[in-house]
Amino acid sequence: MEKVAIDLHIHSALSPCGEAEMTPNNIVNMALIKELDFIAVTDHNTAKNLPAIMAVAKELAKETGTGLCILPGIEVTTKEEAHVLAYLPTLEAAMKLDAIVYDHLPDVKNEKALFGPQTIMDAEDNIIGEVDKLLISATDIGVNQLWDLVTDLGGVLVPAHIDRKSYSLISSLGFIPLELAVKTCEVSKKETFENVRKNIRFFKDYQFIHGSDAHQLEDIAEREYFLELPDMQRQTLINYLGSID
Repeated sequence: MEKVAIDLHIHSALSPCGEAEMTPNNIVNMALIKELDFIAVTDHNTAKNLPAIMAVAKELAKETGTGLCILPGIEVTTKEEAHVLAYLPTLEAAMKLDAIVYDHLPDVKNEKALFGPQTIMDAEDNIIGEVDKLLISATDIGVNQLWDLVTDLGGVLVPAHIDRKSYSLISSLGFIPLELAVKTCEVSKKETFENVRKNIRFFKDYQFIHGSDAHQLEDIAEREYFLELPDMQRQTLINYLGSID
C-alpha cells in the first residue's frame, strides 16, 4: 500500500469564484511544489478546463518524471442546491458529463462584473473562450438522477463539504438518500472527521476525505491529506471512493 497525498477539490479560473491565477499550469505546478500525488480539479458544473490541465500534467510527467495524477471531476449543483463531487475514470467520461450538465443549467447569463469571468484555457494558459451560462447556478438534475448519470459513466459521487450549513446534501435534504449507496463524503478542511461523526450519528457508516476547495493557489492543500492505496491508478482511487471494503 502507498501513502498518497491528495487534494480532490480544486477550482480553476473557469469557476466564476476562482481567481485568475488558477490556470492549468499554475495549478499543476503548485500541486507539484506541494508534493501532492493525486489532485482533482472540480469546477462548478463544468469540465471544460480539464483537457488543458490533464495535458499539462502529462507533458510535465514526460519531461520530469513527476508522478502527479489527475482525477477528472466536476462539482455539480443539483436541483436541491446541493454540491456533489462527481469523479470520472477518464477525460472522455468527464466531457460527456460536462455536456449533459451544461444542457441542464438554466439560461442565466454570467455577469462578469458581478461574478467574475468563466475562462476556458489551453495548455499554454491562453484564454481560448468563456462559458456564457452562469456556472454557479443550480442545475435541474436531481441527486438521484445525477447518481445514475455518473455511475453509468463509470464514476462515483462524493457529497461535498457535508458539514456546511449551505450547499450540502445535509443542509438541503437533511440526510443522504440510502438508495444512492454513497460510501465517501467530503468534510471541509477546517472540520474534523471525529466532530462530524459525533454531531451527525448516521455518518458513522461513511468514510471521509478532506478537500481544500481551493479558489486560489495558496489554498491548494499541502501534503496533509492522505489515503492508503495499492497503486496510483485513477480506477483504484475511484474504487476506494466508491467502496469502504
